[in-house]
Amino acid sequence: MVAPASSSLVTRIPLFPLQTVLFPGGRLPLRIFEVRYLDMIARCHAAGTPFGVVCLTRGGEVRVPRRPSAGNGSGAPAYAPEAFHMVGTLATIDELDRPQQGLMMVRCTGTQRFKLRTSEQLRHGLWMGEIELLPQDPIVPVPDDLLPAMQALQHLVDNLSARPEGLGDLPLQEPYHWDDCGWLANRWCELLPVSSDIKQRCMVLDNPLLRLELVNDMLERLGIRVPH
Repeated sequence: MVAPASSSLVTRIPLFPLQTVLFPGGRLPLRIFEVRYLDMIARCHAAGTPFGVVCLTRGGEVRVPRRPSAGNGSGAPAYAPEAFHMVGTLATIDELDRPQQGLMMVRCTGTQRFKLRTSEQLRHGLWMGEIELLPQDPIVPVPDDLLPAMQALQHLVDNLSARPEGLGDLPLQEPYHWDDCGWLANRWCELLPVSSDIKQRCMVLDNPLLRLELVNDMLERLGIRVPH
């Protein structure tokens, strides 16, 4: 089991390296077909336990075998090495469907950030990590000079909600915490067309006000404003 939010106890969990950054409060749809993750997700779902999402720095989400090294004698496939950031986010499974054998459609929610102490790849390819939970963001009200960031996101939600398909799987679901710097910054980070490295740098910041200030700078550079 993962320790309570107030604890920094080191515990061991399965890891899911992805080419994306999961933020606390974020929504994560997954299409799972690799054997190493099918079993892991099934076990997490049955036990009601989370897994850890970490952003890849090397390698891909799906393992592709390379030709065996000459003379290795085993004939076993070799795989491209994987590496990932040391700070990630716990994911809890909200929905799990099995539309066909060997395929899972999963919807998850990000809960709490963690820092990896150690990681180990098992023989069948699954990563396990010893993690220390990081503190939850304190609730920091949005200051007046950052209100445009809040108003722009409210405007976006209003526009998307008016579409026939609504918000779909976008990470903009209720409950909304408009006057919370951390929540507001996280939602913008998920939506903005910036690299995963930039999103990762924002996610690891412990100060939610500083995170929102950086997001506001990105919004200004991208020219995102509430229409008058």
